[in-house]
Amino acid sequence: MGAFVTWASRLALLTGSLAAAAAVVGSRRFARLVRMDTESLLARAAPPRDGVVTEEMLGELPEPARRYLRYAGVVGRPFVGTVRLTQTGQIQVAAGQPWFPLHAEQHFSVQPPGFVWEAVVPSEALPLLRAIDSFLSGSGRMLITAAGLVPIVDATGPELDQGEMVRFLSEMMWFPTAFLGENVLFEPVDEGSTRVSLTHAGQTASGTMYVDDDGKVMRFEADRYYPDDRGTPSLQRWSTPVDEYGEFNGLRIPVRVRAVWNLPGGDLEYIRITVTQLLYNA
Repeated sequence: MGAFVTWASRLALLTGSLAAAAAVVGSRRFARLVRMDTESLLARAAPPRDGVVTEEMLGELPEPARRYLRYAGVVGRPFVGTVRLTQTGQIQVAAGQPWFPLHAEQHFSVQPPGFVWEAVVPSEALPLLRAIDSFLSGSGRMLITAAGLVPIVDATGPELDQGEMVRFLSEMMWFPTAFLGENVLFEPVDEGSTRVSLTHAGQTASGTMYVDDDGKVMRFEADRYYPDDRGTPSLQRWSTPVDEYGEFNGLRIPVRVRAVWNLPGGDLEYIRITVTQLLYNA
């Protein structure tokens, strides 16, 4: 019996060591994937547009868009070509499930539009989740793994392409000079909202920005493809309420944001993000 216990203990130690080694291998493999995608994104990024934003550049825009960009402080600021930011937050993997802590880093290219978002979800209840969400050359990919090794979700396709482009459009509030790009179109709705569209690689993504009297965008809404329980995607309303503004690099931007699926059966809030660091043209 004593010998059995000894061998069982050794087997447990070996199993733990193998698991730890596999986690290290998975982490390195995942980090390499993120690095390759980020390098590809930044290699394609065009230099920032010359000059600074002027008041005249806002003249043709609907009033809510002008009000927002003035509040953001873009007038007199240089244009942005690339962005790097870090985030903390919480994520809910399914309705009614616990919220887990989230740490993320994201890179953007303004022209052509693209991003790479890497997230880590550490948890005692679940294996370490590592995720990459990307939009490169007009195509999206969402990869979620356990410990960087075992794929849980690996999604691509035209529905995801549309969703990632909508996500990029909504997140342009973190680098608002991008709203003055030639591939962006504003359309009037009413005194408190404006329609905005982004065109890239033969696709167009559109959404509505709701702007308060001060010029803060309080919510962005658009239609994105949502997969049901069988994995069948359908267009559903998606929104990003803004809970708090802050200042980075002389610009006022949303620093606490949520993402919500506004489904027929009720709202599903699934992520809460706080921007902790933001660098332009680095």
